[in-house]
Amino acid sequence: NIHALVNYRLEQADESLEAARILLDKKLINPSLNRAYYAMFYAVLALLAKGKQETSKHSGVIALFDRDFVKKGIFKKNFSRWLHDAFDLRQRSDYAADYRATGDNAEKTLKNAESFVDEVKKVLTKEM
Repeated sequence: NIHALVNYRLEQADESLEAARILLDKKLINPSLNRAYYAMFYAVLALLAKGKQETSKHSGVIALFDRDFVKKGIFKKNFSRWLHDAFDLRQRSDYAADYRATGDNAEKTLKNAESFVDEVKKVLTKEM
C-alpha cells in the first residue's frame, strides 16, 4: 500500500526531527546531525514511494531527488543544497575520526531539515 508507506516514511522523518532537537538540546552534536539528515532522507523516501520508486543507496536517493524533483522545479535548488550538505556533514561526523562538527552546523542543519520535511509534506498533500 503506497499510502501507508508514504505515511510511514513521514513518521520516520518526524521522529528523526524530534530526536535531532533533543540531541541538540543535550549538546550531542554529531548524533543530532545524523538524525537531521535522516529526517530529510526519510522525507525523500516518502516522495519516491509516492512515485513508486526506490533505491537502497543514499547517493541514489539524493540523485533521484535532484533529477525528479529539483530539476523539474518541484523544489528549489536550495533544498538540494541542504540535502547534500546534511549528507556530507553526516558522513564526516559519523565516519571521520578527525572531524568535529559545531553547534552552529547542527542548528543550521536542523533548521534546514525542518523546512525540508515541511515542504515535502506540502508537496505530498497536493499530490495525494
